[in-house]
Amino acid sequence: MPVIHVNVWEGFGQEKAKITIQNITKVFVDLGIPTQAVEVIIHEIQKSHWGIGGEPASEKFKDVIP
Repeated sequence: MPVIHVNVWEGFGQEKAKITIQNITKVFVDLGIPTQAVEVIIHEIQKSHWGIGGEPASEKFKDVIP
């Protein structure tokens, strides 16, 4: 059954992860997939290891996102 991988920046937090898991699961349940068959895996990635437009996110957004 579905295994959904969600990539987020480090520091996403447990509460946001819990809400994300619940809501993504609900989408698949609404499509007819049994709840127990849905797996959601959240990967927290350092901004310095996430590139956007040829730059690490840690540099590209240093003045915008802490």
